[in-house]
Amino acid sequence: MSTALQINLVFNADDQAWIRREGLAVPAFWQGHAVPPLVGDVVRFGGRQFVIRTRVWEHHADAPVLRLFVGDAHAQSDTGLGTLA
Repeated sequence: MSTALQINLVFNADDQAWIRREGLAVPAFWQGHAVPPLVGDVVRFGGRQFVIRTRVWEHHADAPVLRLFVGDAHAQSDTGLGTLA
């Protein structure tokens, strides 16, 4: 029997408080994707972005869990993704 990989983002206390205050739902970024996220990947929601810093594999009940510890939130405009020529 094949079980879907569960992927959970783990935020620091300040960012968790911000998510609760804003009433945001963390999107299921990797739902339906065959490739799990990697260290250095960036996720964006609620006007902020988070860099995946660490991946931790765990096994709960009958399913694997990948916990993604993210760095502190940054405004999307804080990251330069290159310049257009």
